[in-house]
Amino acid sequence: MRTANGGLSARFTGKDDPARRTGATENMQERAEVTRRAVLATAAVLFEQHGYVGTSISDVARTSGYTSGAIYFHFGSKEGLARGVLEAHFAEWPRYVEHWESQDAPVLDRLVGLSLAVAREFRDNVIVRAGNRLWSERRTIPVSLPRPFVGWIDATARMLTAATQAGELAPGVDVDRAARVLVSSFFGVHTVSDALDDRRNIEDAVSDLWMMLLPGFQAAPVDPAKCLVGARKLLAATRGRPAPSMK
Repeated sequence: MRTANGGLSARFTGKDDPARRTGATENMQERAEVTRRAVLATAAVLFEQHGYVGTSISDVARTSGYTSGAIYFHFGSKEGLARGVLEAHFAEWPRYVEHWESQDAPVLDRLVGLSLAVAREFRDNVIVRAGNRLWSERRTIPVSLPRPFVGWIDATARMLTAATQAGELAPGVDVDRAARVLVSSFFGVHTVSDALDDRRNIEDAVSDLWMMLLPGFQAAPVDPAKCLVGARKLLAATRGRPAPSMK
């Protein structure tokens, strides 16, 4: 078969066609990524519902519609699949934090708004909930897992440092210690809310936490209610921002 310019096509000459090869490779990569995301989404639902021990590769295959072989190809093992869900849990948080750090608003308003936004994700986002459950069951998962909390402590310390520079923090506040206390308190509230009401009232619980803590952080005039109002306005303005995904 001759092409439009008179040459023989690669099909008959045996010569390679780089353009066709590149297109085929891209299509294969796209299909592989679609498969990977679909499997992760299904695994997240099952891990969140049944835990690591209560979920098998066969369960994920049956629910997702993909074969066990395809799942093993992409993740290697159930441990690898659990790690994939946890990595998805952590993957988007840095960009999420960057979004809140870059807002044009008082720093403490942004920090409180970030905490409320994260609380919503822990309530509403199955990837986040599954990652949280898997981490709580980490001793049953024989694979190295990402460390939690460290990134949150660092981000909180950065924002508190910015608040100090902006004159929003009370004199004498130890930024590093305050960051650890805030992150510990925030996730403690999550643990209690998860146990008592499946996080249905988590935003109210986090707001109560800030009403208790802000008077110890804010520079005069201390007004935690005003800070919460500002945070909620920022949160309302960011509705529709993409939640952490399965990249």
